[in-house]
Amino acid sequence: MKLSLSRDLAEISRIVAARRSWFAEQDVSDSLVFPVDLATEELFVNMIRHNPDKPERITLEVDTVEHGVAVQLTDYDVERFDPRTAPTPDIGAPASERAIGGLGLHLVASVVSRLDYSYRDRTSTVRFIALEGDHRV
Repeated sequence: MKLSLSRDLAEISRIVAARRSWFAEQDVSDSLVFPVDLATEELFVNMIRHNPDKPERITLEVDTVEHGVAVQLTDYDVERFDPRTAPTPDIGAPASERAIGGLGLHLVASVVSRLDYSYRDRTSTVRFIALEGDHRV
């Protein structure tokens, strides 16, 4: 599955509809719906939030891997930001004492089996793999 997405939160409903249809066509386990939707939405929203005025579209690609799926989001003409290096939030602290930000990326790392990042020629690519039975949340 491959989608070209505008930098608009309304695209989330299109992503979910396409994912739903593609999962059915590929006979992907329903156990992967939550981790794939959560991680895709969080990463897509971060791309929009940190580069809202870019005219370039974001590319979403989804493919099957053994026992799961691989999802890749590519953002163009952007600064480097590796989501794997985001500070880990102190989830044990009361909400009023926590720093703002980082919780979504922490959740992504918690529900996917693998998270990769590459950056070249101002192109940022985040790829994750979600495997059946490997959800930690």
